[in-house]
Amino acid sequence: MKILVTGGAGFIGSAVIRYLIAQTSAKVVNVDMLTYAGNLESLGKASTSDRYWFEQVDICDQPALQAVFEAQQPDAVMHLAAESHVDRSIDGPAAFIQTNIVGTYTLLEVARQYWLAQPEQKRKLFRFHHISTDEVYGDLDATDKLFTETTRYAPSSPYSASKASSDHLVRAWFRTYGLPVVVSNCSNNYGPYQFPEKLIPLMILNALDGKPLPVYGDGLQVRDWLFVEDHAEALCTVLKNGKLGETYNIGGQSEKTNLEVVHCLCRCLDDLVANKPAGLSSFKELISHVTDRPGHDRRYAVDIGKISEELHWQPNETFDSGMCKTVSWYLDNLDWCHRILEKSGNTY
Repeated sequence: MKILVTGGAGFIGSAVIRYLIAQTSAKVVNVDMLTYAGNLESLGKASTSDRYWFEQVDICDQPALQAVFEAQQPDAVMHLAAESHVDRSIDGPAAFIQTNIVGTYTLLEVARQYWLAQPEQKRKLFRFHHISTDEVYGDLDATDKLFTETTRYAPSSPYSASKASSDHLVRAWFRTYGLPVVVSNCSNNYGPYQFPEKLIPLMILNALDGKPLPVYGDGLQVRDWLFVEDHAEALCTVLKNGKLGETYNIGGQSEKTNLEVVHCLCRCLDDLVANKPAGLSSFKELISHVTDRPGHDRRYAVDIGKISEELHWQPNETFDSGMCKTVSWYLDNLDWCHRILEKSGNTY
């Protein structure tokens, strides 16, 4: 198969491409605009494979997308291109509306026209896999409940609302036009190559510089944490074996409060970093609580029963094992962090 991956220079997209090149015989076309969070270094050795192609294209650019489809003739699409940072969506929602909604619409239309023009056998094999988030479901109001694939949508932030919109568009293109789609909604990802504005890499870099580790509100917001390489494996499983028109929730079965995440991270740093910033006996001393962000959901957690029972997928990493791998990777790749921050013009 030749798989077109949108957002393949991003955090999750690059993990998917690394998995496809290393673990399958698939050919991969990476379509990425290379915005601030996109970095081709995240592809690692995959970018040197003769089964890999890169196309620098904005998914909102319909003529450019059409040219890519015509030239590359993909057998499937994995759509990961998205603006994804909640805080950024609160400060500037326009980019999220454009990329996540208009971009998804544009990609759907290009894919549909391409699919309709294919021979019957290729139409039967074609797949459009839309990758989304558990944030579309909103807030869980009880500690014993889990999001399922039939949970009512109730997004809280501009980011999650834009992703909910894109999910609805994809399902509408399946029901109205018959485009062969599958949808997946994932919990919080963490792991190597994540842009340093996100919680875990931001905390690692702050800690190493002796800066405060800011925790929103009381820090008791609960998230289910999923190691990104486990997610990549799950996404490829859904693409290959998922039933058309169906949705699959993907999670790590690792519910932690934000405060627990930061404490775990500090324990790993205490074990791995011999020379702490002056005056520190433990990195935990840097934890500080800051004003909570608007519309901050208290708890997300997904039920992975469907993907587990129907597609026989389970996460390989526990939170502790995944966190230790993650912290070790960042400590070994601080140059990567500084390069991507310098490229994007961001500071932390």
